[in-house]
Order: sequence, then C-alpha cells, then structure tokens
Amino acid sequence: MSFWPAHAIPDHLISLPIILPLITGTLLIFINERRHEFKLWLNAAGLLATLMVAIAFMWLVDNGRFEGNTGVYLAANWAAPFGIALVIDRFAAMMLVLASLVSCASLTFAYRRWSRVGVHFHTLFQFLLMGINGALITGDLFNLFVFFEVMLAASYGLLLHGQNAVRIRAGMQYIALNLVASFFFLIGIALIYAASGTLNMADLARIIASLNDADRALFETGAAVLAVAFLTKSAIWPLGFWLPVAYGASAPPVAALLVLVTKVGIYVIYRLWLIVFAEDAGSSTGFGGSLLFWGGLLTIIYGATGMLGSQDARRVASYSAILSSGTLLALLGFNRPEIAAAALFYLVSSTLAVAAFVLLIELTERIYSPTSRLLAITMEAFASDDEAHESAGVAIPGAMAFLGLAFAGCALVMVGMPPLSGFIAKFGIVTSLLTVSGAGGPTTTGWLFIALLFLSGLFGIIAMMRLGVRIFWSSPQTTSPRLQLTEASPVLALLLLCVVMTVSAGPVRGYMDRAGADLSSGQNYIDQVLGHRPVPSLTRAGDQ
Repeated sequence: MSFWPAHAIPDHLISLPIILPLITGTLLIFINERRHEFKLWLNAAGLLATLMVAIAFMWLVDNGRFEGNTGVYLAANWAAPFGIALVIDRFAAMMLVLASLVSCASLTFAYRRWSRVGVHFHTLFQFLLMGINGALITGDLFNLFVFFEVMLAASYGLLLHGQNAVRIRAGMQYIALNLVASFFFLIGIALIYAASGTLNMADLARIIASLNDADRALFETGAAVLAVAFLTKSAIWPLGFWLPVAYGASAPPVAALLVLVTKVGIYVIYRLWLIVFAEDAGSSTGFGGSLLFWGGLLTIIYGATGMLGSQDARRVASYSAILSSGTLLALLGFNRPEIAAAALFYLVSSTLAVAAFVLLIELTERIYSPTSRLLAITMEAFASDDEAHESAGVAIPGAMAFLGLAFAGCALVMVGMPPLSGFIAKFGIVTSLLTVSGAGGPTTTGWLFIALLFLSGLFGIIAMMRLGVRIFWSSPQTTSPRLQLTEASPVLALLLLCVVMTVSAGPVRGYMDRAGADLSSGQNYIDQVLGHRPVPSLTRAGDQ
C-alpha cells in the first residue's frame, strides 16, 4: 500500500528544495558566530531535510506519483507561461539528490576547521544550495537568471572564505568574469523575449517553429549569447581559464561546491537545448549542435593536456573537472536518447569523484607539507579555546592506508579505469555510440570522440600516477598525518557512492535511461508545463 495515491502530491511541495535552504540560511543570519556548534547543527539539519526531500522527489517522479512523471508547481496559481512555474522531472530530481549529497560531504569536511574561519559560512552555504536547487527546477529563463545570481553571489563569499592574498586575487577574477557572463545572460534573455514574447522554456519550444525569419534570427542570436554565459559558467574552452585558479585558491569544501556550480551550467545547456531546439523546432532544429560538439572536443583536449602538464594536485583536479564538462558538452552534440542516458551516468560519477578528490587533496598535503601543519596550528590559534580543543580530536587509525586507497579510488573513477563507476560510464558512452550508428559503425565524428575519450583517459592515467608517486613515495620525510573522522568520512562516502553505482549499475542505468528518454523527447515536459491548470478553488471569483 503506497503512502500517496498516484497524482495526489500537493504541487506546492515542489518548492521545498528552494524554501528549506532559504529558511535555514535566513535563520542562520541571526545567530551569533560564537555559537558555532549550534549554527553547524542547524545547517546540517536543513541540509539533511533538503536531501530527504530530494530523494523523495526522485522516487515520486520515477514511480508515476506525478502526472506524466513530471511535477509542476504554478506559483501564485497563475498558469504557464504567464506565471512562475517550478518543474521537477527525473533529470531535475537526480541533480537535486547529487547537489545535496555533495553538499553534505562538503559540510561534514568543513566541520572541524574550515567552517570556523571567517564569518557567515553556514548562511552562504545554504544560499548557495538554494540557488543551485532553484536553477535546477525553474521553468523559465528569467527566474533561472535570478537563481544563478543567488548561487553566484553566495559562491563569491565562499570563495573568499578564509581570506588570503591568493584567494582574494582568484576571487576578484572569478567575480569579474561571472559579472560579465551575467551581462551576456541578460542580453540573451532580452533578445529571446523580443523575438518570442515569452521566457517560459516549454512555451519557447512550442512557438519556435512558428517564428518568421526575422524573429528566428533574433531568437537564435539570443540563444547564442545565452550559450556564452552558460559555457563560461561550465568552464568550456576557451572560457574556462578561471576554473584552475578558483579551484586552486578556494578552501577544499568550497572547491567541492564549485564542482556542482560548473555542472549546473551543463545541466541548463542540456535542458534548454534538448527542449527548445528539438526535432519539431522547424529550421532551428539542432541549432548550434555542431558548435557544442566541437567546443566539447576542444575542451577535452584542453582538460587532458592540462592534467598531463600539471604538477599541482589542485590543478589536476581542476582540469579533470574541465575535461568532464567537455565530454558532456560533446555528447550533447549527438542528440540521441541512448547517448544522453550514458552522459547522465558519467555526469554523476565524475562529479562525485572530482568532489571527493578536491577534499582528499588537503589530507594528502599533510603527508609532506610542513606548511599545511603550520596552517592547521595557525587556524586553531584564531579559534576559541574550546574550538581549538575540539579541532585537536583523535586521528583515525591507518591514515596512510586510507589516503592511498582513497587516492586510488578517485584516480580510477576520474580516468575511467575498471572496476569502478568511471569505467562503466565510459563503457556506456562508447557502447551507445556504437549502437546508435547501426551496422555501418559510428560516424567520423563518433570515432573522433571515442579516440579522444581514450586518449584523455591515457593522459589522466599518466597524470594521476605521477601525482601519486610524488605524494606517497618521492618525499624521504613523509609522516603519517592526523586525520579527523569528519574529514575522512566525506571522502569515503563519496567514493562509496561510486561503488554503489558500480554494484547497482543496472538499476542506476535504468533510471538514467528513463531520464535520458524524457530529456531527449521533451514533448512530455512541454505538455505537462503548459497543460497544468491552476487549482480551481483558488481562482478568482470573476474567472469562474
């Protein structure tokens, strides 16, 4: 017996992934920074509630509890496209769960040290999550801009958290670049609205085929300008030069959150392009697909060569994130449901692995870096006596063994080697490319992508092996570091999720197949958003 009957879920519950972080972040503003423990537990409670809501929505949309497996909430009870619509389907629910999981790992890692440096860490953390969740479930471009700005404003503060000269320089570059990207975002929205008279994504997909030539040219110009903003935020070459600097300068928990920020840009590109420029878009069908594909390939080359040429672990992680963004963008250029499903599996796997790796880097630096130990002492000196005592903690046993195994796990997933989820993701991509091309085999572009996929994996193997040797064997004065349980557990949890994806590859891939099919065939999304009616009991009397 199910808890809820089919199609009986209150629509307004769809706003919970936005409302919960908003309320939690607002409450945290009024709590004094000296009450660190209380603020942290309130932050954690709000985050766990958001995670449970995201998991619940993931189950609900996949089990027919929303009509058409797509939930729609009409804010202020105005029908789309005139009102604000929040939309959650399998793809959005999956990304909500991913964002909450990485956020939980980041907050746990920050518990003993990084959350105590600077002010308003917990408030900014929740507002960042609010912006991410809002961008994932909004149904129109203007509110997408609003949530992007909330997300970016919070990320500005978090990037500067624990201020030092390097972090401030990187933060200023990050802020300046994203302000320019936001300007392009607004210009693109204005051009699209001038051409179509609407900003609702479902409505844009409905009317694009009926645009005249002049309006279509204006619309496509706006979409191209909009793409510049999204590609900048996704760190696509040549617009991703900011990412290695930002990752290298930010605190590890913040760097893990920035991994999410770049993937939100990829999410929006997938959502917008596969809905608006679908097969029924007239002469705009597949608009920009070839440019996205070649841009993705160039980004793969840029990311792979960056990994190969980097000696610093943080830069290796940065270029790995760029490489994954390029892979996802290139796969979008194929515009096939089977490939979209494989891309979603790769998106989740790579995000978990890179987030785990950026957290792990700080722990490995303690093996050979006296500076890291001095930093820990200095940070404890700025805390209160009680906080310094708590930070001392008890080191976990077998620290070196844990670090070595965790490093190997991250490396295997990031480069796509068996037996973990990175290999399954790349195997699924290659298999999908071979399958959809029929008996004649993949096209030239398909073979080129496969070749670059293997070559980038080889470059990644060389980079990670060299990095592992330098960290674990090159220094004659290595010491077993002291690791807190709250520092090791989030890295372990993220890697265990990759193991779960490997062991449960069948059910996980089945969900991705359904999400990819919904994403590639956006008609159901359009029908559910535009066909969703306001609640009758709330309509104005004059309209009845």
